[in-house]
Amino acid sequence: MHSSSSLSEASRPFLTWQRILDWAQEHYRHRTFSKDERIPTRSGLLYLVQRGAIRLVGTAQISAKTGNSASKLLQQIPDDAFLGFIGAGQPFEIVAQLPYTLSAYSHVDQTAVIWMYWQDLDNWPHFRWEVLNAFRYQHQRKLLWLSTLGQRRTIDRLLGFLRLLIEEFGEPCQEGYRLPFPLTHAQIGSAIGSTRVTVTRLMGKLRQRGLIRTQGDNLIYMPAELIESNDGSAN
Repeated sequence: MHSSSSLSEASRPFLTWQRILDWAQEHYRHRTFSKDERIPTRSGLLYLVQRGAIRLVGTAQISAKTGNSASKLLQQIPDDAFLGFIGAGQPFEIVAQLPYTLSAYSHVDQTAVIWMYWQDLDNWPHFRWEVLNAFRYQHQRKLLWLSTLGQRRTIDRLLGFLRLLIEEFGEPCQEGYRLPFPLTHAQIGSAIGSTRVTVTRLMGKLRQRGLIRTQGDNLIYMPAELIESNDGSAN
């Protein structure tokens, strides 16, 4: 809702976006994905979400001892963490850096993605500036995310995390603002360094205090005054 990115379809001239879409379809650089389908990605390519939403997931390989003998073996177990959404009109890039890997998944059905090489942006110089500006905005949001994750109390991390998501992607509704994408308690827990059980318990506390509402398919609402005042607290 408060996204300042100039990549939103409302701010970009329709003709520019249509030219990019036509180019992508002509060069077979456009594809539509089902819900939770993994997006095939590789380093060095630029991706644009034309419709829907992308869920970014980071995976770190952690070591665990197995077996009961004195010579226990170390087994690499993947540890996934939800890293955020990329909404319609936004760019993203996947950078591989061992031992961490980044993956992208279609978070909602009929999510459409365009991909290109960075040099392809030479066809649209103004659009290149928009893409760079959008990445700059995403970087600023990640700094806020890191600040939120630095909160000592889990309930503060939870409330701050939900506020950041709804500030960026929320839609106005009767209850205030609504996150348009479903989000499971397990995904929230992985994002804030907690467990699904703890998130479920703390979500109940936030509902009792009137700081959030939930409805239907894991949709989350926040009162308008909490988002617009920018000084909400779980205290």
